[in-house]
Amino acid sequence: MTLKTRLFAGLLGVAALTPAMAVAQDAAPGFDEIGPYIMTTLLFLVGGFLVFWMAAGFAMLEAGLVRSKNVTMQLTKNIALFSIASIMYWLIGFNLMYPGEFNGYFAPNFVPTVLEPVGLGAEDAALDYASVGSDFFFQLMFVAATASIVSGVLAERIKLWPFLIFVVILTGILYPISGSWQWGGGWLSEAGFSDFAGSTIVHSVGGWAALAGAIVLGARKGKYGPDGKVNPMPGSNLALATLGTFILWLGWFGFNGGSQLAAGTVGDITDVSRIFANTNMAAASGAVAALILTQVLYGKVDLTMVLNGALAGLVSITAEPLAPSLFLSLIIGGIGGVIVVFTVPMLDKMKIDDVVGAIPVHLFAGIWGTLAVALTGGYHGEATWGMQITGIIAYGVFTFVASLVVWFILKAVMGIRADDEAQDVGLDVSELGMEAYPDFSKG
Repeated sequence: MTLKTRLFAGLLGVAALTPAMAVAQDAAPGFDEIGPYIMTTLLFLVGGFLVFWMAAGFAMLEAGLVRSKNVTMQLTKNIALFSIASIMYWLIGFNLMYPGEFNGYFAPNFVPTVLEPVGLGAEDAALDYASVGSDFFFQLMFVAATASIVSGVLAERIKLWPFLIFVVILTGILYPISGSWQWGGGWLSEAGFSDFAGSTIVHSVGGWAALAGAIVLGARKGKYGPDGKVNPMPGSNLALATLGTFILWLGWFGFNGGSQLAAGTVGDITDVSRIFANTNMAAASGAVAALILTQVLYGKVDLTMVLNGALAGLVSITAEPLAPSLFLSLIIGGIGGVIVVFTVPMLDKMKIDDVVGAIPVHLFAGIWGTLAVALTGGYHGEATWGMQITGIIAYGVFTFVASLVVWFILKAVMGIRADDEAQDVGLDVSELGMEAYPDFSKG
């Protein structure tokens, strides 16, 4: 066959295939149809791994704020709680929280999460939303963050295995049930309660669970003197604590930005950028408020208060990071920083030992942030003070009482508190048999 003949045959083949290709292109969905699904799925995945990075932030923050003889225990608790949360949220938590058809106060689906099949085609996907895998992955990160809050509060005196059993119950049952009231389309959602990314649903829930544990567990040995004197127990490494704070700050962009839950339109992606800017402003103002206030009150700046001020600003804006202006975000975050400075010593006066300051940051600032939604009415402009207070009370009563019951049961059945000797030597050696800093003296 000559070259000319081959070219002619090739042209005939192309001509024959062209109508078939045109039909295939007509049958395939265009980007306008699949674009929102793809972009929202991508938003969940990117937001999810940013929130995952917060697990490292919590670990570093806690490792820096506990004494050196308890650092290994905090690191162990943080990697263990994330892993347990991953399994429990798959096993029952995700479908318990998002049942599809909500029935009353409790979601009925106690079944493991099932992902889409491999190689899913556009014709078989639910193109109106995002992939199940991305949604599950993103929401999982929130429940793990909730458990991390509890870890820091109860540091230096709680035994490992009772804590991990509590994590199983919190991540598999308590958090999903209460979360379904709002994010699962439950009664609070229907009533008009608004919590965009979880000032109450995540942060206050973790704070309430931690407060119940701190009350049942009691303070660290030597923390409070018989005359009411508070004995300082400085952390081991403020560099690690600062690194942890910056990691959490970074992860918060995924926490709040991903909670837009859509990225398929110009409006959606512009809203995500607005959320990022407001989130950053609130963190900055919380840090500056704590910086100035500690200088005024104590004559010197307290770095731990500044770090927690930034985190409190982040928690405060989490309930509504979209609707406020940058100026209002500055005010909301700044008040969060002020709350931390005043509530840390308040807890000490009540002899409630919170090692890392998580109750002021996550519980008290979370309550403030949820109330602050009423300043703008939230994304839909319908949130009221009364409805926000109702949601705060509902989550507080349920989580605190349920957690209190679980902690009392664990205390009665297996004991939750390390004895005085174990606290003296440190939980690293007494519980784990290893030290984070073996070449340095204990502190």
